[in-house]
Amino acid sequence: MTTISLRIPESLHATVKQLVKREGISINQFITLALAEKVTAIATEEYLEERAKRGSREKFLAAMAKVPDVEP
Repeated sequence: MTTISLRIPESLHATVKQLVKREGISINQFITLALAEKVTAIATEEYLEERAKRGSREKFLAAMAKVPDVEP
């Protein structure tokens, strides 16, 4: 486990204190969850960008052409 010293604005600290009290978790847990969520969002964006590079409009249109034209 690593310890990080973090400086944040008083207003943000007050908001976080209210949120963690309502959620019944510690500030450390809240920050850990927020950090994990941000890391996951960035990793997902990078994955999708790499995946999009492998795509092709022609293959997409070919796949869509196989879909039956019927009312849902």
